Amino acid sequence: MDLKAHIRGIPDFPKPGILFYDISTLLRHGPAWKEAMRRLAEIVRPYRPTVLAGIESRGFLVAAPLALELGLGFVMLRKRGKLPGAIIGLNYALEYGTDRIEMQADAVRPGDRVVVLDDLLATGGTLAACINLLRQAGAEVPGAASLIELTFLKGRDRLGGTAFDALIAYDD
Repeated sequence: MDLKAHIRGIPDFPKPGILFYDISTLLRHGPAWKEAMRRLAEIVRPYRPTVLAGIESRGFLVAAPLALELGLGFVMLRKRGKLPGAIIGLNYALEYGTDRIEMQADAVRPGDRVVVLDDLLATGGTLAACINLLRQAGAEVPGAASLIELTFLKGRDRLGGTAFDALIAYDD
């Protein structure tokens, strides 16, 4: 099944000059969504994860059903101020400024094997920050994956050697 056929490109969103790759059309198509989860399970299973982490917010849509499929727990990696209780976080640089990623302090335990998932890898800054945050919490991060990779932005180069896979690649 050609999963790329189920991704809609929306020009000039969220601002002029940006082509937004919308996964809502993939989510809407049951057989294609099921196939995407099956393929991601094949990618993730060899890492032998004990838990999956999803990056806010579309990464939740990827990681949560995949965790269910693999019989694993699910951890949310969120933007500043969105989680209750004790949290740990990491500030990271953006092209113009900084941002912060956070998780609950007890979300992972030392030695957990965590695979990080998102809908799309662009420049890699957020994913790299998530990997670093999980490692600071004592987790191992053997790999990461997404539905889509914008290969021309070379985001995987920022992941410090962490293995990465995507189901769909856009080269321009």
